Amino acid sequence: MGRMQLFEIQDQSWCPESARDAITDHLRFGLNLWNQYAPIVPRLRDAMKRAGTRRVLDLCSGGGGPWLRLHRTFEQNGFPLEICLTDKYPNTAAFLRARSESGNNIEFREDPVDALRIPAGLDGFRTFFSSFHHFPPEEARAILRDAVESRQGIAVFEATRRDLRAMLIMIFLAPVMTLIFAPFIRPFRWSRLLWTYLIPIVPVAAVFDGLVSCARTYSPSDLRELTDGLDQSAYAWDIGEQGGAAVPVPITYLIGSRKPV
Repeated sequence: MGRMQLFEIQDQSWCPESARDAITDHLRFGLNLWNQYAPIVPRLRDAMKRAGTRRVLDLCSGGGGPWLRLHRTFEQNGFPLEICLTDKYPNTAAFLRARSESGNNIEFREDPVDALRIPAGLDGFRTFFSSFHHFPPEEARAILRDAVESRQGIAVFEATRRDLRAMLIMIFLAPVMTLIFAPFIRPFRWSRLLWTYLIPIVPVAAVFDGLVSCARTYSPSDLRELTDGLDQSAYAWDIGEQGGAAVPVPITYLIGSRKPV
């Protein structure tokens, strides 16, 4: 694999909780503003139909990821979902707002949920948006293996990739967007303004974490390597890249679900 593991600021235990929430708030705001993941809706919808479920268990949700826009897109496609947001470091205020704005179609877990140790009984089609790259190969493979062994569908989507265009976006566009949009993100937090303008952790993280995310993103060939040998007889894997008119960088995806009996 050509990826590098490295580290991101928001993952570190020394990163203040309010700063981490500010970083994930910005990420969620950008994903919903541009609706970057809209092109993957037909693929995920079809996989969930095959799996016979409308319940999503979103892992590593950060500030809620793209679900505020995506859940409406699914409804418009005649396939409403039940969505449960989870994270190792739950951004509870953002989750509460997501539940309110979605008309209670989006629920969440207040307690920490580790994607490597999903509690028993927490079922649903597992999704990772802009987060699977955080896991090194051995952990990423363990996550995929656990989904297969638990007979749960799983989908991984990444809006970053290891190429120059994606990295230039992180260098020149991402920090500018944090400076422009910080006062308009809801729920409003004074701490977000602190970490954006006075102690600029957020714009620094937008560049640093963004570049690291690009370097860590699994390519389609990497994802095929991770799924090699994972019960190919019972599970179907759909791996590739999905472009779109409003998508500056193609979305890398992996979708695994049980084959029809």
